[in-house]
Amino acid sequence: MIDNPPAPSAVRGPAADRISAEARRRRTFAVISHPDAGKSTLTEALVLHARVITEAGAIHGKAGRRSTVSDWMEMEKARGISITSTALQFPYSTHGQDCVINLLDTPGHADFSEDTYRVLTAVDCAVMLIDAAKGLEPQTLKLFQVCRHRRIPIITVINKWDRPGREPLELVDEITERIGLRPTPLTWPVGVAGDFKGVLDRRTGTYVKFTRTAGGATAAPEEHFDPEGARVSAGDDWDRAVEESELLEADGADYDRETFLRCESSPMLFTSAALNFGVNQLLDVLVELAPPPHGQVDVEGHARSPEEPFSAFVFKVQAGMDSAHRDRIAYARVCSGTFERGDVLTHAATGKPFVTKYAQSVFGQQRTTLDNAWPGDVIGLANANALRPGDTLYRDVPVVYPPIPSFSPEHFSVARGTDPSKHKQFRRGIEQLEQEGVVQVLRSDRRGDQAPVFAAVGPMQFEVATHRMATELSAPISLEPLPYTVARIVDPEDADFVNRQPSAEVLTRTDGVMLALFATKWRLEGFQRDNPKVVLRSLVAAGDD
Repeated sequence: MIDNPPAPSAVRGPAADRISAEARRRRTFAVISHPDAGKSTLTEALVLHARVITEAGAIHGKAGRRSTVSDWMEMEKARGISITSTALQFPYSTHGQDCVINLLDTPGHADFSEDTYRVLTAVDCAVMLIDAAKGLEPQTLKLFQVCRHRRIPIITVINKWDRPGREPLELVDEITERIGLRPTPLTWPVGVAGDFKGVLDRRTGTYVKFTRTAGGATAAPEEHFDPEGARVSAGDDWDRAVEESELLEADGADYDRETFLRCESSPMLFTSAALNFGVNQLLDVLVELAPPPHGQVDVEGHARSPEEPFSAFVFKVQAGMDSAHRDRIAYARVCSGTFERGDVLTHAATGKPFVTKYAQSVFGQQRTTLDNAWPGDVIGLANANALRPGDTLYRDVPVVYPPIPSFSPEHFSVARGTDPSKHKQFRRGIEQLEQEGVVQVLRSDRRGDQAPVFAAVGPMQFEVATHRMATELSAPISLEPLPYTVARIVDPEDADFVNRQPSAEVLTRTDGVMLALFATKWRLEGFQRDNPKVVLRSLVAAGDD
């Protein structure tokens, strides 16, 4: 996958062999989807089948519904959607192979595209979850483009096959035609959408029959049949699955590892995450096919191999996970070397030492002390007030990984504290939300520190920020919407001129970047037409290739 030249290795001998062996055991991936495709339910089902939990949280029926382990925020539990990314690490063994799974659950809602993008910088593979009835949806398309741009191999999962949906061959054609990714199904459904009986394993020619469990709360029992037994058990449904599988074979839609790693083809499976059907097959495929950690590319274009001295980059900062402790967790992806708790690392952005006394392994909201970690692992660093998303940490051999770009905001509101006695809490809360990347915070001399501007990709980010300021940070705020929808980077020498224009305003982000805000894209186009010498540069847009 990596075309960049490797950096010279600084580690040799048994230590390098151990690091290499541990890296090969790791599978670090994210689940991406459109909202309501069943992403958190699938995440829960994967953990259930790995026998890390004994009962899934998504118990169906209003009276018994519970939240999943990956959805821990109160807003997530109340709304039933993921609004923040979560790391889940657990062991999994299959066919004599022992692996460590690092599963990163991502927000499904488009308003949180920036958080999802950060997560995708930290994975080696992605599971693209598609609703069997709806097919490819806008958010799925955007996230696919991010994966293609970052050259992240994709495994496609058609979910909700227990409900009425489209024809499987039609879904294969849609993916091929709309995004140019060739599906290579590994399993094929036995039974039409809405009558899911099992799958044909195209690699072995055998039938895997599923049996429902009460509420889908426990792993679905499986029975395996050879072709003759499958014909007796499933009848015409089996014959139809075999016929369609033969059509796929004739069309060359069989798995090919080289094209998969080049992001040209995608292994495909059919599941019902709510019933835990087909989940076991997905886990096995992840272990068998998903690539282990490889050389992470630094800012100079060199791939730092996993055997190099320790390095990691921070892809997320999260506070408020434990109401009893007002600490902040920085999630860091280990890129190379061995991590040991207590290591003194170097923070590349400042050159200052960073002591890792409070390193933790994260499983949703649960945290346990972490003594060591290997390439591909996600470590939680507590009390990491100095760390920001995109920061690099290293030991011995300096390295800097590319920064994580901020997305172009489209919604803007002035934030004001509603309780004058909470002035200090207000400032600390704004700073914390900004450092975590919950919203971008913009300021200007004209508005002052007591009226910062929140800038967001989607309006739900404002809801999260308002909720957290009131409940976690004890500094309730009110938001006043501003009439801007477009932001561009402007050079300092042009800022005053732009600031004097009607329907425009210039504010400064905390990183020093000056943003020119315009009421509409037509107002921006008119300004550029009338002032061609003023340079305005675009920010990264959600889903940009």
